[in-house]
Amino acid sequence: MSQHNLDSLDKKILRLIAEDARIPFLEVARCCNVSGAAIHQRIQKLNNMGVIKGSQFVIDPEKIGYETCAYIGLNLKNPEDFDNVVEALKKIPEVVECHYTTGDYDMFIKIYALNNHHLLNIIHDKLQPLGLARSETIISFNSAFDRQLPIIDIPVEETVLPEEQE
Repeated sequence: MSQHNLDSLDKKILRLIAEDARIPFLEVARCCNVSGAAIHQRIQKLNNMGVIKGSQFVIDPEKIGYETCAYIGLNLKNPEDFDNVVEALKKIPEVVECHYTTGDYDMFIKIYALNNHHLLNIIHDKLQPLGLARSETIISFNSAFDRQLPIIDIPVEETVLPEEQE
């Protein structure tokens, strides 16, 4: 994984759009004292670098009927099946995250279910057939907080191109 050198303008842009992904580019430009075109170029550059991974509306799972959130540690019978299991997990819409991990599990997933019965069905009908040696399920009662990583304490390269000046 590579780290990208971001200058102070990049950091300011990231702070603003992380706080409100719907902020107009012209508003970002005003806050940064540069042109709208400069902001557009910078955001495009950040996208191309993979710093920004897109934007999306965040839907509250509970508001659309998914009352159960669970984290499940998975141990595979055959760890060489990782790639196949990941592809199968991508086809299960209730699985919203999948991580390779160290420690007790080969993988750790986050899953939403309509209720505990639905969760049991997913585990039994969709996860167990993937070749699990064992799994451990932890049900979340409630999220205390969920946030973006703050744009602080990352290296800054102090350069602003002349065409980005207003």
